[in-house]
Amino acid sequence: MIEYRSIAKTFPDGTQAVEDFSLLLPSRSTTVFVGSSGCGKTTLLRMVNRMVDPTGGQVLIDDVDIATKNRVELRRSIGYVMQHAGLLPHRTVLENIGTVLRLNGLSKSEARERSLAILPTVGLTESQADRFPAQLSGGQQQRVGVARGLVTDPNILLMDEPFGAVDPIVRDELQQELLRLQRELDKTIVFVTHDIDEAFLLGDQVVILKTGGEVAQVGSPAEIMSAPADDFVRSFVGLEKGARSLHVEDRDGVQVVIDGTGKAAGVLES
Repeated sequence: MIEYRSIAKTFPDGTQAVEDFSLLLPSRSTTVFVGSSGCGKTTLLRMVNRMVDPTGGQVLIDDVDIATKNRVELRRSIGYVMQHAGLLPHRTVLENIGTVLRLNGLSKSEARERSLAILPTVGLTESQADRFPAQLSGGQQQRVGVARGLVTDPNILLMDEPFGAVDPIVRDELQQELLRLQRELDKTIVFVTHDIDEAFLLGDQVVILKTGGEVAQVGSPAEIMSAPADDFVRSFVGLEKGARSLHVEDRDGVQVVIDGTGKAAGVLES
């Protein structure tokens, strides 16, 4: 469980990225921070592994203030997947995946074995193990990045717009892969995106942010779409433009929210 308590962040140049943010992120579920540029979503994500430290408030993991933890050890215990994968170009797929394993003290052979074992989990093959990043497609590179984030079997996985740099078809494939991985691995995922469709597809809990880390609304996709908090939320999720015409259908006794494209946006709690 991750908890933000009265978080604030002002950068040295005076920019106030987050003013006063409090939220509980449930364990074994996916929380998505969504909002336009400058709303503080990436800053909030990077506070979880202390890539960014708050200037006020606390971030807690399982009721422990992470400010009391060793910064390096904390980062190595949390999976991190970024946009453009962030792979080391002079290292092979397996060497990239095993980077944190090696930093944690595993031998080269142990790291290789663990890295090989995770390839099928993210949809890669053993034949790609000794290739270099330049020999992979953009989607394959992102899969390597996800594998690197998962190979240490962390409880928490941070994902900072990980699918934003690939084409729409590959992006859809990677989104479906993440849904499958979450069903199988049951991680606590914090995901950042500016795409509301991606947020609604992937998030158990969606956090719509305004400038300064102000929370416009928190809830499941179904809750947000069926009862938007205000005009800002209605506009952000596309309801004002008629892009999402909502209705509720009863499917085998379950109340399912259907959007204007005919897709299920979630279920209503009974």
